Amino acid sequence: MFSSQKRLDKAYKEAKRISFNNSSKFILFSDCHRSDGSFADDFANNRNIYFHALNHYYKNGFHYIELGDGDELWENLFFKDIFEANKNVFLLLQKFYLDKRLNMIWGNHDMYFRNPKNVERSFSDFFDTNLGTKVSLMPGLKYYEGVVLVNEETKQELFLTHGHQADFMNYVGWKINQFLVRVLWKPLQIWGIKDPTSPAKNYVELIKVEERIKEWIINNGNKITITGHTHRPRFSTPDDGQANYFNDGSCVHPRSITGIEIEEGKIALIKWFIDTKDDGVLQIVKEYIHRPERLEDYK
Repeated sequence: MFSSQKRLDKAYKEAKRISFNNSSKFILFSDCHRSDGSFADDFANNRNIYFHALNHYYKNGFHYIELGDGDELWENLFFKDIFEANKNVFLLLQKFYLDKRLNMIWGNHDMYFRNPKNVERSFSDFFDTNLGTKVSLMPGLKYYEGVVLVNEETKQELFLTHGHQADFMNYVGWKINQFLVRVLWKPLQIWGIKDPTSPAKNYVELIKVEERIKEWIINNGNKITITGHTHRPRFSTPDDGQANYFNDGSCVHPRSITGIEIEEGKIALIKWFIDTKDDGVLQIVKEYIHRPERLEDYK
């Protein structure tokens, strides 16, 4: 059986390569867990925040890269239920796709999309109730296990993947965990009982996953590596003496979403949330969890 290091090796070697330069702009989100709008839907509380943020990035020319677990396909049997509950989100993703500014990575909760036939079946078209017919959505969409951003001038690489390669039961044994979540933990989640199969809710397992990823980073020349999976935002600085490990967090934090921006040759960790003006009006705002650092300073 492959070790976590070999699984990460495989994801890196088979990753899609994308060239970038200092004028390129990327927003990285993961772990949206878009679901069906039921009481067990963790994404529902942050849907408006996410849509507002994504619309901002679309209007400002960013490329969107989703680092896995975009859709909750453990709790939900049918993708169409997720689509109907989040139709406005998928139509916005369609805009990125048509502009060739969309790249999708599969994680453990959407491992279903590892099969290209399942991707085509889910995203090629949808039934428009207003028109009474099927219309095109994102035909030809591809999902990857990893993406490598390659600087055109310096050849510096940024490796993007979900991170569940460092988690045996959520990569090799994912079907067992899927069964447990769908049958046992989804009903209990409604009553506030946490799912212990998720490293995001199991601190001991979370630390183990992070340490395995850091080990791979160090063994590969301290390559900048950005993951999701654990839901814990992480940011490395050029002078902290640690592995160049980043985590964009998730879109299912209580009342906020986190992500990573890459713009003007810099990388930053950001958060979008609902804030209140002095007059009581609610607004969605962005703040830096960690302000931009120059990518060229990471050795």
